[in-house]
Amino acid sequence: MADFKKRDDTVIDMDEKTERGYHSPPRSPGPKTPTGGAAPIAAVANNPVFPVLSYCASSILMTVTNKFVLSGSFNLNFFLLCVQSVVCVIAIQTCKTFGVITYRDFNSDEARKWFPVSLSLIVMIYTSTKALQFLSIPVYTIFKNLTIILIAYGEVLWFGGSVTGMSLFSFGLMVLSSVIAAWADIQHALQNFGHASDEASARISTLNAGYMWMMLNCICSAAYVLGMRKRIKLTNFKDFDTMFYNNVLSIPILFLASVFIENWSSENVAKNFPVESRNNIIAAMVFSGLSSVFISYTSAWCVRVTSSTTYSMVGALNKLPIALSGLIFFDAPLTIPSVSAIAVGFISGIVYALAKVKQSAKAKMGGGLPTTNPAPMSASMQSARDSFKS
Repeated sequence: MADFKKRDDTVIDMDEKTERGYHSPPRSPGPKTPTGGAAPIAAVANNPVFPVLSYCASSILMTVTNKFVLSGSFNLNFFLLCVQSVVCVIAIQTCKTFGVITYRDFNSDEARKWFPVSLSLIVMIYTSTKALQFLSIPVYTIFKNLTIILIAYGEVLWFGGSVTGMSLFSFGLMVLSSVIAAWADIQHALQNFGHASDEASARISTLNAGYMWMMLNCICSAAYVLGMRKRIKLTNFKDFDTMFYNNVLSIPILFLASVFIENWSSENVAKNFPVESRNNIIAAMVFSGLSSVFISYTSAWCVRVTSSTTYSMVGALNKLPIALSGLIFFDAPLTIPSVSAIAVGFISGIVYALAKVKQSAKAKMGGGLPTTNPAPMSASMQSARDSFKS
């Protein structure tokens, strides 16, 4: 399931990635001088600029692609997620066949242990698709930051984590940016359609539905990340192991949910796949499934070539271009309050990333507070992937 599988633009330090069972490819002890045509390829592969740009580009493409599919009257969300999971499994299995990636084969006992995580992921992804369907990309991206707060305090309660003053300051900025974004959306609707018009009431009702789904998604995202952190210790899954089991276990559930819950009448199918844009929608659905593989690979590439600090900062800085993509590719309101909300949300991400880097460095030096256990704290998930799969 595309960018949602990518843990929704999670900012993770290397200690936590190791704890979750993820191990980046080992660095070579010393660079060997490549010969012939291998030299330019090696230079590109080891240049930190390229993995960072690739990671950012794949996240933006995923978000824009999902918003394109969900725009308009599309309502077959379970079917969309099922298609993305099928495409992802086919893609990673093909890569495994050709030796590009590796992950463990399917095991029924491991599948049984991992099934609760996949089930919670489905709920998280579905609420995310509904939120993105009703909200613009900038507002969705800004509100997604609130998941970081829930995860941070969830780890304080269940894993002995700690919240520093700098983290609290970033949380305040996240809440402020969300309030500004909501106020900007409501004001834009009232100014465009009139305070007492039926159009304005309908637009505000749509926004309220989006905020409700966004609130549910933040809760489900935090529950998924915290639950996965506990469950992954039983399986010791690596990154592509997690992707494989999440998608394989999700396919039958999503398929049955689509068949029995969603409307498959000829009229609704024609409404979801209009003749004039049918091919583009199908292509976007397939591409979004492939993007989950791209995001996972570029994420691992970025960690391998750069560092955990750089990766954390990239995750924070990446929210700005994702939010701006909504202004560029879609009819998101471009006003002073909306731009201010994006700016405050962007700053909050940077402050939080710096707080995590500072906290991690202090923990390694043994300078943590004596009353707290400075365990690494995850941030909001695909990105997920992820993450709608951003």
